[in-house]
Amino acid sequence: MADESVRSTTARPSTSAGPWRAAGRGRAGTSRLARPKARLWASLGGLALLVLAAIVVPALFGSESVRYDSIRLAPSPAHPFGTDSGGRDLFVQSLAGLRISLLVAGISAVVSTVLGSLVGAIAGSAGGWPDRLLMRLVDTVNSVPHLLLGIVIVALYRGSLVAVILSIALTHWTTVARIVRSEVLSLRQRPHIDAAIAGGSSRWRILRRHLLPAIVPQAALSAVLLVPHAVWHETALSFLGLGLPPHLASIGNILGDGREAVLLGAWWIVLFPSVLLVLTTLAVSGLAATWRDRVVPRRRSELAL
Repeated sequence: MADESVRSTTARPSTSAGPWRAAGRGRAGTSRLARPKARLWASLGGLALLVLAAIVVPALFGSESVRYDSIRLAPSPAHPFGTDSGGRDLFVQSLAGLRISLLVAGISAVVSTVLGSLVGAIAGSAGGWPDRLLMRLVDTVNSVPHLLLGIVIVALYRGSLVAVILSIALTHWTTVARIVRSEVLSLRQRPHIDAAIAGGSSRWRILRRHLLPAIVPQAALSAVLLVPHAVWHETALSFLGLGLPPHLASIGNILGDGREAVLLGAWWIVLFPSVLLVLTTLAVSGLAATWRDRVVPRRRSELAL
């Protein structure tokens, strides 16, 4: 009897710690739920602040002319980011460059996403030889380094803003095409697609009424993910002197100007624009990661019902 009472006492869970454990689990669960929200709001707030500053600050202060008495001044209260090799305030120039870089990257991401979504949707819904032909086209484009292909496109129309946008869009649509194609192949197995086929709907009607609306969240996520990549691509082209015209204050042009300035001790010309570029990339990537974790799985669960 004594042994049984000992066993029953040791096997019985401690009730005194139960509420604290439950509260701990509740707090842990709440913190796990709060982390994605905190990341979402931090990313949205940071990106909104950067975009607002890129729009407002250059509009208020304008593009300064060359001032030879203020060339490569170190950061100070009058010039928080210092001045560049033309004597212009680097804070204003960096935000103006960020505005142009984001504009180019945004347009390029939208064009690339639309092109990739159309190719992927047609390949996934048609199947057969159209699918094989389009996927071989994707493999062909992927076999060429993106930067090299972009340089070839830009070199044909050097200094053209349209050429820079096309060079980014025409080299980044393949990833979107593969993602959308796999999504369409998965959606084709859904019961409502089988019902539409049995009801006599054409492939074009199924693509337009059922498949394209279903891939919109995934395509929008791909566009957001392409923005930072497009910013870096434009920066690389402008840094090499093959991107935007020199009179446009893009981040790449500013960093290209800072190559020689660093050797003269003007480290701030490279540091501060690079920090803005990294912060923008982190903000967009955080927003895309939260979107991927919350919106896309929810949309897939709705389609599965």
